[in-house]
Amino acid sequence: MHCTNCGSYVVPGTKFCAGCGQPASDPEATKIARPGGPVSLETQGNTAVEQVIFRIRPTLLFVKAGYAAAAIAAILLVAILAIVTFINIPWYVALVLGMALLLIPAYYHIRRNSILYVLTDSKLEIDRGFISRTTRNIPLRNIQDVTVQAGLFQRLVGYGDLIVDNASEFGGTTVLENIEDPRGHADLLLQQLRRWH
Repeated sequence: MHCTNCGSYVVPGTKFCAGCGQPASDPEATKIARPGGPVSLETQGNTAVEQVIFRIRPTLLFVKAGYAAAAIAAILLVAILAIVTFINIPWYVALVLGMALLLIPAYYHIRRNSILYVLTDSKLEIDRGFISRTTRNIPLRNIQDVTVQAGLFQRLVGYGDLIVDNASEFGGTTVLENIEDPRGHADLLLQQLRRWH
């Protein structure tokens, strides 16, 4: 048998080509040892690779509203400083002061982008941080309860919190804060949990 990628000879029964590392095309070589006997990767749908179910960040709604409010406040500040004649501030200083107001929503935008929630078919992963990152992995087998919490305003605009109770060594509760369509994401998580239990 020869490798379909580089053409090197592949010894029957090996899983990978010695020349390029490509998985062997021999169906006998692509078996995984399971408690119930070997299962072919082709029949199992390539379960050796984790499948990402969803990847989501907190909602951008507040950040957009913050940018709009900061832009309006910046325009008002520049206009007020231009109208008030007893304060002699050059126009470019007033413009810089107005633009500085945009730093507030920019901070929350960066903070929002530093959080990522990923659900795979085997774990829930929470990434936090921008320069230095912290990743917390919660195996699905440890998740005990999933709760959706949304106030009146949150329900009106379609976002909320997804609260996950887990039985890991740390224990406690993990909150996926301010995500869009929390009910739909909770259903996806529960669907994966049913496969584990």
